[in-house]
Amino acid sequence: MNVLSSVFRLLGAATSIYMLLCVVRIFMSWFPTSAIGRPAELVEQATEPYLALWRKVPFLVLGSVDFSPIAALAVLSGVSRIFSMASFGTLTFGLVLAMIVEMFWSPVSFLLGFFLVMVLARVVAYTAKWNSLHPVWRSIDAMINPLLFRIKRFIYKDRIVNYMQGLWTGALVLLGARLVLGLIFGFILKLLRAV
Repeated sequence: MNVLSSVFRLLGAATSIYMLLCVVRIFMSWFPTSAIGRPAELVEQATEPYLALWRKVPFLVLGSVDFSPIAALAVLSGVSRIFSMASFGTLTFGLVLAMIVEMFWSPVSFLLGFFLVMVLARVVAYTAKWNSLHPVWRSIDAMINPLLFRIKRFIYKDRIVNYMQGLWTGALVLLGARLVLGLIFGFILKLLRAV
C-alpha cells in the first residue's frame, strides 16, 4: 500500500466520521441542546458551519421545513466515495464527474419525489373531504403551497384556477420533472461512467 492510497483512506474515513457527526447533529436539532450538555455543543460547533452553508441555498428551505441536510449529507457521501475509490486506484475522471452529478441529482430526485407524494396525499385528503384544518394537512399545505404557487404561476400565468386543478397540475409537473430529469441524468451518468 503506497502513501497516497493511505492518505485517501484517511481522508475517506475522516469524511465518513464527519458525516456521522452531521447526522447526530441533525437528530440533536430535534431536542434542546442544553438538555444534552457539553458533547452536544461540541458536535454543534463542529458541524454548524458546514450545515449553515446549505441552509443558504434558497430552494432547500421552504417555509419552516429545512431540506438542506439532505443535500449536505449527499455531498459528504459522494466525497467519501471519491476518496474510497481513489484509495483503491479505481478512480477515473469520468467517475469523479459521475459522482458529482449523482451528488446533485440525489437530493433533487428525493425532493421531487417527496413533494409529489405530499401533493398526492393532499389530493386524496381533499377528494375524501377530510378536515383541511387538521394540523397535519396545514403542515403539508405550508410545505407544498409555495411550490404549487410557483408552478401555477408558470403554467397559468395570471389565470385563477381552483385548488384541485392546482394540485393536479403540481402533481403532473412534479411527476414529469422527476421522469424527464431521471432519464437525462441517467443518460449523463452512463456516458460519464464510460469515460
